[in-house]
Amino acid sequence: MRVLIADDDRPSARALEVDLRTNGYDVTIVGNGAEAWEILKEDDRPQIAILDWKMPVMNGLEVCRRVRQATGPYVYILLLTSNTDPDSVVTAMDAGVDDYMRKPCYAAELRARLRCGMRIVDLEERLRRQATHDALTGILNRGAIMERVAVEMGRARRDSEPLCLAMIDVDHFKRVNDTYGHSVGDTVLCQMTSQVRSVLRPYDSIGRYGGEEFLVVFPKCKIADGLTIAERIRRSISEAIIRTQTEKILVTASIGIAEVHPFVDLNAVIEEADNALLRAKKQGRDRVEFSALERLSTRGYGVRAD
Repeated sequence: MRVLIADDDRPSARALEVDLRTNGYDVTIVGNGAEAWEILKEDDRPQIAILDWKMPVMNGLEVCRRVRQATGPYVYILLLTSNTDPDSVVTAMDAGVDDYMRKPCYAAELRARLRCGMRIVDLEERLRRQATHDALTGILNRGAIMERVAVEMGRARRDSEPLCLAMIDVDHFKRVNDTYGHSVGDTVLCQMTSQVRSVLRPYDSIGRYGGEEFLVVFPKCKIADGLTIAERIRRSISEAIIRTQTEKILVTASIGIAEVHPFVDLNAVIEEADNALLRAKKQGRDRVEFSALERLSTRGYGVRAD
């Protein structure tokens, strides 16, 4: 379990670090609230934060308030303070603190409180996963992938970086269900999404848009590079053998891809990718099509490359 310690009292923080590392925690130390916030606002942030109330630049309460306003995995926050005012507990809890200890703290008691925090973090993560992930395939559900698209669009505009979206549809999926049954159809979807995930970049995201349709987000990706990834996805699906208890099935997929441009809203980009997908379907399936052909200097996509 990863733990962040934010405390400008270096000897105290160091003593906590040694004790926690000895007991199996992965510990990071910073000396002020601003540094703590820089770490805690990231997607891959520690699950537990031990914050001193009074710190330079930004105090522990302000860090806590910012964390509670942010989205992402839950962070269990334990506040340390030398404040003996009984009302300080109420102030801390109102700011969103999970637990509160007065300095100097007893190491064994702190570890016990952290174990409680771990149980809460695990429960929060299970609940968050149920709310954001598709129950069948384990990838993001529609609401979560749309939220991810919105976040990536905002980041792309802010940092002037390219971004592409791809819409994937399993070809003739109704025929699979009608021929082999819905349980086999479920197996096809699960194994297909696993195949797609294996060829994506670490920072790409995939979600189930609906039925047999999937939406993939390619951050920091121009249309030519997006088409290369989409073609890799198409090949990985068409070359894979879907194994069930009784059958070996081959499936293909059609893919439509669109590049996000400044000042274009989310729905318009989705529509572009969907229109490209429809063209792929109409032109024979098992192929990649893209929107706005005139904006791409490289020809040779929009046809199946065998």
